Amino acid sequence: MARTIAKDHDEKRAQILKSAAKVFAEAGFDRASMTQLARECGISKANIYHYYDSKDAVLFGVLDTYLSELRDRVCGVDVSALSPDQRLRRIVSEILLAYQGADHEHQVQISAMGALPEDQQKLLRAYQRELVQVVSDALAAVAPTTLARDSEKLRSATMSVFGMLNWYYMWNSGAGSDAREAYADVVANLTLGGVGRL
Repeated sequence: MARTIAKDHDEKRAQILKSAAKVFAEAGFDRASMTQLARECGISKANIYHYYDSKDAVLFGVLDTYLSELRDRVCGVDVSALSPDQRLRRIVSEILLAYQGADHEHQVQISAMGALPEDQQKLLRAYQRELVQVVSDALAAVAPTTLARDSEKLRSATMSVFGMLNWYYMWNSGAGSDAREAYADVVANLTLGGVGRL
């Protein structure tokens, strides 16, 4: 007879992934152990192995969940009725708000994704590319006669926006929604009009 799935199966998986992100971010993926992870989760190692068969599987679970949810949230924002400027502002704000509470996952993305097999990295990079494309499209719409016609400048502008957003993550990780919205305005104003718009 097949084993039934517990009612709290999804919640336990989510708890394991959240705890793993913390352990991997603080200890480093290579140095982190399943024992540390079990301690952080408050469950046995055997219980973790019921959900994930290896530390690598946990790492992929952390990053796949984080990046796919980030992609879905940002790409799912309805900007169809917005002007190009408003569209950029809305997307930048949504990214910063989506980063809130995901400091450990973001750090693991930066430091540990390379530990995964290439096919898994390829999937995760595809999520990242979709996010980059959303920002790139918004920037091209703002400057159709300049950025939209120069792919190198468009790429540089897109990566500069992400650089500003990731700077905020690095130095203001505990910031609340209001502070994130305020910084999103700074990024949008800088991007749209330079320091004169601040």
